[in-house]
Amino acid sequence: MPRRHIHVTGAAEAPLRAALRALRTELTIPQAFPPAVLAEAEAAAKAPTLPGHDATDIPFFTIDPPTSTDLDQAMHLARRADGGYRVHYAIADVAAFVAPGSALDAEAHRRVLTLYFPDGKVPLHPAVLSEGAASLLPGETRPALLWRIDLDAEGRRVATDVRRALVRSRAKLDYAGVQERIDSGTAKEPLALLREIGMLREALETERGGISLNVPEQEIVDWDHSYSLAYRAPLPADGWNAQISLLTGMAAADLMTAAGTGILRTLPTAPDGAVARLRRSAHALGVDWPHHVSYADVVRSVDPTDPRHAAFLQECTTLLRGAGYTVFTDGSVPSPAVHAAVADEYTHCTAPLRRLVDRYAGELCVAAVAGQEPPEWVRAALDALPREMAEGSRRANGVERETVDIVEAALMSGRIGEVFDAYVIDVKERDPAVGTVHLEDPAVVARIEGGETRLPLGEWLRVRLTQADPGRAKVLFAPA
Repeated sequence: MPRRHIHVTGAAEAPLRAALRALRTELTIPQAFPPAVLAEAEAAAKAPTLPGHDATDIPFFTIDPPTSTDLDQAMHLARRADGGYRVHYAIADVAAFVAPGSALDAEAHRRVLTLYFPDGKVPLHPAVLSEGAASLLPGETRPALLWRIDLDAEGRRVATDVRRALVRSRAKLDYAGVQERIDSGTAKEPLALLREIGMLREALETERGGISLNVPEQEIVDWDHSYSLAYRAPLPADGWNAQISLLTGMAAADLMTAAGTGILRTLPTAPDGAVARLRRSAHALGVDWPHHVSYADVVRSVDPTDPRHAAFLQECTTLLRGAGYTVFTDGSVPSPAVHAAVADEYTHCTAPLRRLVDRYAGELCVAAVAGQEPPEWVRAALDALPREMAEGSRRANGVERETVDIVEAALMSGRIGEVFDAYVIDVKERDPAVGTVHLEDPAVVARIEGGETRLPLGEWLRVRLTQADPGRAKVLFAPA
């Protein structure tokens, strides 16, 4: 999934298409699926492997962006008689459609991840599956991996089960609509419980020292017959929804470690140097970070609707570098096995339509609960998965970086020579006349160079745009 989202709509789309097409070619991004893959997908869509357990009586709902049709997850939330909660979480069962060793399977291993461009996506699976037969669309009966996770009154997990089942979602909801219904008091259970359970899980996250980065999206917005970049801060409902996914990923990690075979998502603790650099950025952006306050606590204190805080949250993502996947097959759980941001053992298992590894993690968990050995096709693929996911992530990160550069350059290309107010958020130690500036309006973060004196870290600076050419030259500023 992309770290930094940029959406292009309306007037902004046409000027960027050529540069984005060129980027796809340059990065050798896969486009059309081979005919054999499409044929298998069409056949699988008509005849998936269906489970025997029927859970279509549970009124599931999904929460996704309004235009999304590749729906991996659906949930149902309920109270238990003892004062706790029951979370039912249905995850699209991709293995019901993708046969091991098939052309469809091989293509998924080639693509690894769905790639997101500002003007569209390059999917992991053909649309007939990812946006059709395998997607948890409302009113449609679908095969799924059905998680049942029981929580106590404080939101702590007390029991976990996962099995194959037929499910049917009743409603496709979006974040803004969910937030409005919850805030207005018109949301009824089970939707109303999303805030209750989400806030309990957020409190437990704080207790264990974990942190969720509510990084604002960069959006291109139409403005006065033109367009510009702005930040869209995530809603509380975004975070509550994410807590259900995190809960499931942690439950899955526990199942796999208990069974002795699995694949974990791991992240080492950030080195002191990276944290020190982030402290400098906080100071530069006016974010209060006393020395006795932890990184997790300062992140929870910032306001993503404040442009300076939004820029700081973007900088915080640098501490997520080093994340990877760790396989174990002999009952010996690797050390360290913790994801530093989650502050617990964790795995990816809730987005199999868009991420390859999740299909395998789900299979391992179903086998663990059933007390069975994992399928041979799963065990045979495990050793190669960390490398495949790393290569896929590098490609996705490259797409992200380059598309941000292209979009920013396209939006700024007609403003060469203009002067802007900016914060200096980073200065190179070896060359203090070079660094990074953050413009409050438009929402651009870019390199600055060309001055003769040390950049004033943490201070306002008038800067002049010296270059911006989509597809050729990244945005560059110089002191005005």
